[in-house]
Amino acid sequence: MDIKGKTVLVIGGWGLVGSAVCRNFMEHSPKRIIVTSLLKSEALDAVAQLKADYPQAGKNFFVPWWGNIFVRHQLKDMPREHMLGDIKYRQMIIEDIVDELTPAVLKRSSLYTLMQHYKPDIVVDCVNSATGIAYQDIFQVSREVLQQIRASRKDKRAEPLAVATEKLLCTLYVPQLIRHVQLMYRSMSEVKTKIYVKIGTSGTGGMGLNIPYTHSEERPSRVLLSKSAVAGAHTLLLFLMGRTPDAPITKEVKPTAAIAWKKVGFGEIKKRGKAIELVDCPPEQAVKLQGTLRLSMNTVAKKTGKTLKSVFIDTGENGIFSRGEFEAISTPGQMEFVTPEEIAESVVFEVRAGNTGHDIINALDNATLAPTYRAGFMFSSAMEMMQKLEIQHGTDSVAFEMLGPPRLSKLLYEAYLLKRCFTNPRTVVRTNARTLSKTLASVIDNDAQLRSQIISIGIPILLPDGKSLLRGPLMKIPPYRGEAALPISSTSLDHWAHDGWVDLREKNMELWRTRFKLLMRLAENLPMGETSSRTMHNREYWKNFTEIDPGKICGWLFTYEEKGKRMKA
Repeated sequence: MDIKGKTVLVIGGWGLVGSAVCRNFMEHSPKRIIVTSLLKSEALDAVAQLKADYPQAGKNFFVPWWGNIFVRHQLKDMPREHMLGDIKYRQMIIEDIVDELTPAVLKRSSLYTLMQHYKPDIVVDCVNSATGIAYQDIFQVSREVLQQIRASRKDKRAEPLAVATEKLLCTLYVPQLIRHVQLMYRSMSEVKTKIYVKIGTSGTGGMGLNIPYTHSEERPSRVLLSKSAVAGAHTLLLFLMGRTPDAPITKEVKPTAAIAWKKVGFGEIKKRGKAIELVDCPPEQAVKLQGTLRLSMNTVAKKTGKTLKSVFIDTGENGIFSRGEFEAISTPGQMEFVTPEEIAESVVFEVRAGNTGHDIINALDNATLAPTYRAGFMFSSAMEMMQKLEIQHGTDSVAFEMLGPPRLSKLLYEAYLLKRCFTNPRTVVRTNARTLSKTLASVIDNDAQLRSQIISIGIPILLPDGKSLLRGPLMKIPPYRGEAALPISSTSLDHWAHDGWVDLREKNMELWRTRFKLLMRLAENLPMGETSSRTMHNREYWKNFTEIDPGKICGWLFTYEEKGKRMKA
């Protein structure tokens, strides 16, 4: 299809891939580009940046639009929490998802309104629909329903049960997805859209059921697998749409790696738009582990009045990562990454009737956009920029607990403490576990800033006695599953420490000694003259064991100890 003179709608145009798609389209002289995002500030920001990049395009060439494409137009600018908190809006959502698709349901949707207003010739959908739908967490809402049912049986109050049930109906994945595809198909059909390209997802960044990344859920995370299930269901629905006579040409480009990056910098670390406040829990105020463990304690730690600041890499919609987190997720055998520019090039080439081999509708298994040579080549550049900024700002970028699981943050900080105290794996192996434990505990005791950073991101610190815990008001492990307090036992303590507590006990230090012994033995057992491509983890990879690189170490652990290696590159 010739792009020249056509109206292009980029849904999710503020995002990393969406902005790259907009820039790539500019090389082919479209008539105008409508750039959408969830928030008004995002859409305006995206258009302002594009206007700055292409001042010759004209005043009205880039058009911003904002709102939630999954709800009716009336609700498109309303926060989801506000919608679910009001009985009137909950009932609207249920009607729009569950009821028959009538002309009224179609015409009041935000998608239909958007399509009718701009009548695009080309639609490129860069919104991660599976995340938007699946991450509403049907499992937690189901637990709320069960709790309210139990409460209603005791005191006969029906209203809480009704509210929880309505929330559950609002969260059902499949009805939302089917309605979304129905609205997309009918809207595009009425305005005679010629081609529809979906930027899809595998839900796991190309990894399998052994994916080690979660947010405190069980592994593999049911919430994450729900995202994969919705992503797969979405692909099959698009497959059907592509076989429908009056539908537009339907294609899907499905990246199977992390998408990076937007920016490397230093500054305040924010989560959901809010800065992470630093709190502190000195050793003398450690919580004694006896009886039950309260998951939330607002008085245990004091606010320092400061916020977490560090070196970060901004990966767009996926959030910001520390150097350690980014290196761990990008290490060979882990999720790795693909650049948004490569995705955008594939999209535009497919729109122009090219055959990239990445259209999932035509080749479900062989069309995924895997980790790339370009990304691998640029990886060292990103690492070098972050390392320079670490030196410039006098800080170490270890973990922010944005990537998940909390176990990764725990391992990154434990490896960082060993690096800080003992420099290299050889020294760790030569030092007994008791000395390791005492030395690391001394650093935690004396370095209030480091201690504060760790507990402020939700990672507690278990002191060498195994009975004292340094923590903030909230902990990532154990996760909240409807109970505000949990009984403490030696088994549960070990489980929590394994999953997401910095563990300074001797037995954990012995485990780190064992890991380093194995790592060195595997490399040193290779023949001295071995220079082939047979193995990557040789002496040179580990810099002859002269230093400890937390991100690289944790990437290796997730590949081999956690058995989380990706099968396909």
